[in-house]
Order: sequence, then structure tokens, then C-alpha cells
Amino acid sequence: QAQLVESGGGLVQPGGSLRLSCAASGIIFDFNTMAWYRQSPGKERELVADISRIGTINYADSVKGRFTISRDNAKITIYLQMNSLSPEDTAVYYCNADLTTNRGRHDYWGQGTQVIVSS
Repeated sequence: QAQLVESGGGLVQPGGSLRLSCAASGIIFDFNTMAWYRQSPGKERELVADISRIGTINYADSVKGRFTISRDNAKITIYLQMNSLSPEDTAVYYCNADLTTNRGRHDYWGQGTQVIVSS
């Protein structure tokens, strides 16, 4: 079994920055693509950015040039550096990971971390 634990959310003013972290723990034999999603009230969960094991990265158009995803394979951890935040970025941010554990290969989700962009 494995779990993902996010941290780094909070309240920030428009134009500010936040850095989210997501660490995987448990009996993990292998790991592949890891990603950040977000969900705002009344909206569907959407992909923000993902990063493959070899470092291939995809961003949602709405965050290109402002957000940067990175990963530390040794720690099985990903990060999301968010700059130039706007109220439209307000959402619960979820970490997602494709992990192989002692129970096989599964998709895992974190519990979510709230980001509020407001003056």
C-alpha cells in the first residue's frame, strides 16, 4: 500500500507565489508519471501539470509560463512552483501518481491541499 501526502497550500495575494509538495510513501517498487490536478467549486477536476519518470512535462494552457512542476525521484516527491497567482487559480490541488506497490500497479491520489488566491 502507498499514500501521497501534499503540503504547501494556503492563502496568498494575487501575484504571489506558493510551492506545493507531494511525497509518496509506503512499499513502492516502481513509479511512473506523477501529476497535479485541481478542482474549483462547481467545476470538474482538471490536470494542471504532469511529469513522467524521465522528466517529460505537460502543462495546462492556463498555467504555462507561471507554474513549474519538478520531481525528485530519490524521494518519490513532486513539486509545483506556482508564480503570478490569480484568483482563478483558487482550488483544491491534488497530487496523483502511478505507483507499483506490493498490491500491484495503481493510480493513487492525495487528500488535497487548498490554495486560495485573494486580496
